[in-house]
Amino acid sequence: MFEKALVGSRRYWTLVFVLLGIIGIGFLVYLKQLSYGLGITGMSRDVSWGFYISQFTFLVGVAASAVMLVIPYYLHNYKKFSKIIILGEFLAVSAVTMCILFIFVDMGQPMRIMNVLLHPTPNSILFWDSVVLSGYLLLNIVIGWTTLQAEWKDAPPPKWVKPLVYLSIPWAISIHTVTAFIYAGLPGRHFWLSAIMAARFLASAFASGPALLILLALLLRKYTKFDPGREPILAVSKIVAYAMTANVFFLLLELFTALYSGIPGHRHSFEYLFLGLEGHGKLVPLMWISVFLALGALFLLIIPTTRRHEKTLTWACIMVFISLWIDKGFGLVIGGFVPNPFEKVFEYWPTLPEFIISIAVWAVGFLILTVLYKIVISVRESVGPGEPAH
Repeated sequence: MFEKALVGSRRYWTLVFVLLGIIGIGFLVYLKQLSYGLGITGMSRDVSWGFYISQFTFLVGVAASAVMLVIPYYLHNYKKFSKIIILGEFLAVSAVTMCILFIFVDMGQPMRIMNVLLHPTPNSILFWDSVVLSGYLLLNIVIGWTTLQAEWKDAPPPKWVKPLVYLSIPWAISIHTVTAFIYAGLPGRHFWLSAIMAARFLASAFASGPALLILLALLLRKYTKFDPGREPILAVSKIVAYAMTANVFFLLLELFTALYSGIPGHRHSFEYLFLGLEGHGKLVPLMWISVFLALGALFLLIIPTTRRHEKTLTWACIMVFISLWIDKGFGLVIGGFVPNPFEKVFEYWPTLPEFIISIAVWAVGFLILTVLYKIVISVRESVGPGEPAH
């Protein structure tokens, strides 16, 4: 089936070459980072996780979101998801690939990643994070490709696929839970020392990922002959609404605990993010943008009329995605480092090389997604408009 990705319209090839160009520029900048070191980034002794790990944390949630289609389709026989479930599985493949690449570029000596395999440490959360990420990537590649190939041959998928599908459900939850444990297991960082950290991760994952999936489905319907259907999109929009509501509620719980208890270690991080601390407040504008976008998205998603209207739904999904990208791509990670354990404020902001490399990693993910979606659309066009056989 891969040959279907080698044939396409001018728009398709333009997108492919633009993404390849961005990847090429990012790779050249990464070579400079590889030779010079992480000194070209904005990270320091006090803020040792920066933009790379922030993107990794956010994208783990996007990857885990595929389970919100798998559960209704396979466990509850919700056949309306038949056209878009493959889009969710391939979105997970793209997102996990970006997660792995962000870890790779965050390493000063990337070959040290091999130490995870050569010298496994079962009592390390990072070891288990590598296990669940690589396993989830493999599961989605096998499940997505096998079911698509069966659809291409107009035959039901092999019986051995269904146990893998059921395995992918707890595995999807585990990738975000284990990633949350990396933060929640650090006693020296009060901002992350929360029992509901994993719950916050999952709520944001089940909002941002499906929101992106809705946007991708609408783009495919606009620029290709593939029509995911109105009902599946509206069903996913309800998932986004519920998950975003839960995410905001969990954040308010954290705010109450920090502000009402008055514990300085927990309160100061929130003060830095939303008000500024000791004259430092680089992230304050971003965090308030995130808040207003979240409230605006909730308003559009909770009201049935605006949620069912395609234009307002599109804007709601864009607002959800950007809001959560800021919250987890900046606020969650950077907020945990400021102030440091000595109550000193050392701010962080990504440098231009750091930003270019990150854009290149995103371009890799979207290139993979573009190729996979091109194959899906070509297979669907060759098979016809009938229901996929799962």
